[in-house]
Amino acid sequence: MINMEASPIPLLTPYKMGEFELSHRVVLAPMSRLRSYNFTAQPHAILYYSQRATKGGFLISEASGISETAQGYPNTPGIWKKEHVEAWKPIVDAVHDKGGIFFCQLWHAGRVSNHGFQPNGQAPISSTNKAIRAKVHIDGTTAADFPPPRQLRTDEIPTIINDFRIAARNVMDAGFDGVELHAANGYLLDQFMKDQVNDRTDEYGGDLQNRCRLPLEVVKAVGDEIGHKRVGIRLSPYADYNDAADSNPEALALYIAESLNESDICTFKEGETKQSLLGMRKALSRVTFVAAGGYGRDSGNSAIRSGRCDLVAYGRRFLANPDLPRRFEINGPLNEYDRSTFYTQYPVVGYIDYPFLDNHG
Repeated sequence: MINMEASPIPLLTPYKMGEFELSHRVVLAPMSRLRSYNFTAQPHAILYYSQRATKGGFLISEASGISETAQGYPNTPGIWKKEHVEAWKPIVDAVHDKGGIFFCQLWHAGRVSNHGFQPNGQAPISSTNKAIRAKVHIDGTTAADFPPPRQLRTDEIPTIINDFRIAARNVMDAGFDGVELHAANGYLLDQFMKDQVNDRTDEYGGDLQNRCRLPLEVVKAVGDEIGHKRVGIRLSPYADYNDAADSNPEALALYIAESLNESDICTFKEGETKQSLLGMRKALSRVTFVAAGGYGRDSGNSAIRSGRCDLVAYGRRFLANPDLPRRFEINGPLNEYDRSTFYTQYPVVGYIDYPFLDNHG
């Protein structure tokens, strides 16, 4: 049953995100789709992203590797080569043709990798030489066997920062509107922040200030390169994805939030525990705050209405419902997502074949 409401619901109200005028607050969350063959975005992504684009809608791309050492999964896109930039251009153009605002998520997987994804079969790099103990990937079902990584030397860290900076410039050359730095879910930047992973004794390890030094230096380098109002960061201080936990997540969350607030950048915070959002929202008083993780229509509206966040990012529901903002607007029925097709390599099935309410896109 479709139920029209008399006044706009919170998720469908406009929002000014820095210089960007959003027409609604339903964000396409970054989701790895594993359909970018040879680490290069493919033409089928043109339809995938444009299906989910609306005028004034905000989309964040799947994570794109910043260098040849950054990859940790098969068929994920990169953004470190000219051919990567050229491949992304028609995808970005398709989103812009629909009036959407499009950020590219940048990542380095760090120790969430294996020798097969690394140049010359070398060990993955990390803040540590401790291997991930988990025997399954972050999806909770796919078997994994993570080798011990190689701890980055202090003199190598400026190269990582520069890789993020160059990748951000490539993002802008591809036509994107900005970047989101992936500092969550146990990937490289998160590996440096979490004290259960980072066992360094140099200026990038030890206390909170040192452990957060790398992500904050990356934020600054990228912001200086493309403008701080075009930079966001994804955080998960309360999570232990990919065997990356912290002994005092509240202190970590508060410190990184206050540090980012001083930078006055747009920040995207992943809230695994909805109880944590209000405190984080207060700490991030001057930046855009995006909550993600299991939200529906009602819970998303509640989060906006109560001021716990500014925007809500949807992953699985937006995947299965390419017209999700419209469905939320009219309180229409939602398609069920098919988890078995999340990470296949098919360019259609589970990717661009979910139906619209009106059966066309």
